[in-house]
Amino acid sequence: MKVKYILIVLASSLLYACVPSTENTENYSVNEPIFMDATEFRNSIAITQDVHPITSYGKISFYKGYLFVSEPQKGIHIINNTDAKNPQVVGYIELLGNADIAIKNDMLYADSYIDLVWFDITNPATPVFVGRLENVFEQALPPLEDPSFGIDGLMVWDRPSDKVIVGWTIASRTVKISNSIFSGFPWWSSSDPTPIMAEKGSNGINGSMSRFSLHNDYLYSVINNNMSIINLSGATPVKAVDNIYIGWDVETIFYYKNNMFMGTPTGLLIYSVANPTQPVFKSSIQHVLGCDPVVVENDIAYVTIHSGNLCGQNNNELIAIDVKDVENPKQVVSYRMTKPKGLGIDNGTLFICDDGLKIYKADKPQTIMANELAHYTGIDGYDVIPFENTLMMIASDGIYQYDYSDLTNIHQISFLPMTNEKEE
Repeated sequence: MKVKYILIVLASSLLYACVPSTENTENYSVNEPIFMDATEFRNSIAITQDVHPITSYGKISFYKGYLFVSEPQKGIHIINNTDAKNPQVVGYIELLGNADIAIKNDMLYADSYIDLVWFDITNPATPVFVGRLENVFEQALPPLEDPSFGIDGLMVWDRPSDKVIVGWTIASRTVKISNSIFSGFPWWSSSDPTPIMAEKGSNGINGSMSRFSLHNDYLYSVINNNMSIINLSGATPVKAVDNIYIGWDVETIFYYKNNMFMGTPTGLLIYSVANPTQPVFKSSIQHVLGCDPVVVENDIAYVTIHSGNLCGQNNNELIAIDVKDVENPKQVVSYRMTKPKGLGIDNGTLFICDDGLKIYKADKPQTIMANELAHYTGIDGYDVIPFENTLMMIASDGIYQYDYSDLTNIHQISFLPMTNEKEE
């Protein structure tokens, strides 16, 4: 009986295989790149002392009394903050594709999609464009129009050399599906694009969300799993070495004691840069899935992870990690938070963008939550820079500043509003 059943199954299979297959189609959506002529793109820089309203928040850097604010993909606002009680927008650098900035020895370095550009800011209010290093960030791509869709891989990786990707549009695609014994398994036609998922001194002070960090005469950048190292010692910046694959979807970078501490969706990475051009992996420590920045002081690394982002998780925590031995970091404690983002640490005072702004005495990590110094609610904070008793915070509606010279009387001293212009 069993033999007859096997023969029937085999016969049925052979008969089905001989039936001519038919083809159906399936539609899907994809992020299709928007191209711009490379020459037009590289000639688009404009510097003005006209006041441009800040319409969206991004990375921040502080240098010689001036605050530089990146407006993602558009440019850099220059704010005279020599009087923190009365900050004034004094200039603007139109810079397509900007996301990150770093400052060293009166030079402001900024990314512009795939390029690095730099400006002389001897007078911070009147930057002077100096030069451009092309294609140094070849792996950089603009934020997707819709991250839930993939990207048109062939159009991205086979783009013309005289074009730069400056944005995305959602496009519909159709793929053929064969109704054969393999029905239900979509095989992409070779003619169809394959949808894939996108992967104090002479230095300025950056916020915790930065992907740029400085060490000696080198600029370190982490973008899409790769570290780029730029040598700034000469008259013109040059790429020091080929890109170094780091992996882990590195998002932020922070320098401390000859080491780079990098925040990733799944943990903290530590690389030694004792030899600046040959980073050496020291260790990693994993945590629950979550996007995170990191800052370090007195051999304690503070990491926040938050929900409601592309990391796809619902954890909200502050984690303190002992990194005295960078080859053997140890988690000290973790605290539940509301939805933390950027953070900063200054002489034992910890500032966290969480449910507004929370400020703690953090000289003993195990007792942080019991030592809250202040809590300002009703603010959607993004990142902070604490410096010489002034806390600068970029939020969704503007720039808030606080005086923390007296920890028993921390108070707001100014607010520079953001103009939330809506497209018609």
